[in-house]
Amino acid sequence: MMDGIEHITAAFAQAKRENRAAVIPYLPLGYPQPERSLALAEAAIDGGADLLELGIPFSDPLADGPLIQQATHTALQQGITVARCLEMAKKLRKREISPPFVFMGYYNPILAYGVEEFCRGCTDAGVDGLIVPDLPPEEGKELEGACQEQGIALIYLVAPTSPPERVRLISERSQGFIYLVSVTGITGPRDQLPSDLAAFVHRVQMITDKPLAVGFGISSYPQASRVAKLADGVIVGSELLRRAQGNDGVAQVRAFVAGLRRAAIKG
Repeated sequence: MMDGIEHITAAFAQAKRENRAAVIPYLPLGYPQPERSLALAEAAIDGGADLLELGIPFSDPLADGPLIQQATHTALQQGITVARCLEMAKKLRKREISPPFVFMGYYNPILAYGVEEFCRGCTDAGVDGLIVPDLPPEEGKELEGACQEQGIALIYLVAPTSPPERVRLISERSQGFIYLVSVTGITGPRDQLPSDLAAFVHRVQMITDKPLAVGFGISSYPQASRVAKLADGVIVGSELLRRAQGNDGVAQVRAFVAGLRRAAIKG
């Protein structure tokens, strides 16, 4: 049986064999209601997601834009906690959903829950990796150790402003893949991607051979197509949430992810 790191690595390898970038949708757990959020997650998988990024709601999500902030606030109002997120991920796994799960959450709730207990809970729930945007590698030793014991990938973020020495540090410490933040700022749909995105991706590729997934600001098929030609993975969150609203949200999410998968072909 594969551990989390191997599961994520295998997903990227499969996408590469199919000559496309991995499609990684982000959905916060508990929004708009707990069971509905699981239906949206299943729809994303049905649409062809290679990995699924599941958000753990937090009261002060510094890296997130208005759409995700509102969604996580709604989830918190309904009593969504770290423990319930673990339960919900486990519930999804019991539905025989096979792609890797990656939790995206901030460090304070993990710390409050208990780092080692949280990582054990992730393994029990079938969660393969963690993205903790407010945890720099200089402060990540405790979580790294707990993740290593459980075979969970701890995935660090690289910003466009990261100097080469920091990119090297992150590439050494990040497991599964490296998350490239396309812009300085918060998440959310943007009319266009940065003109220097190709140079940024190339700069990181010169330092590491680990898979690179780009997130923040990707909101259309042409943008996803452009990213797919540069990197190994395409992460989409806010636009997916926008489409998830309304009575036909499940169908919209399924169709949008299917379109992203088509757009992610490298050509």
